[in-house]
Amino acid sequence: MPKLLGFIIVTVIAYFIGYSSGIGNQSPKYGDSGFPKNCRALISDNLKSFAIDEYTAEEALFSIERNCGPNGYIWDER
Repeated sequence: MPKLLGFIIVTVIAYFIGYSSGIGNQSPKYGDSGFPKNCRALISDNLKSFAIDEYTAEEALFSIERNCGPNGYIWDER
């Protein structure tokens, strides 16, 4: 039981530290031009555009990969 309690305490503390200092995706952020500045905003915009048939699924996924993938353009915008 003490190990489980210790694990839960460490997990909760790590979660709150990670959430507060995260990688900048806690909330959608947009630049002065209105374009998404972080992955959360980009994914949200892509889903909305796909829902209204502005983009195909392939175009939306390619945009997410290009901007939020391992070498994505948005990662420098923190």
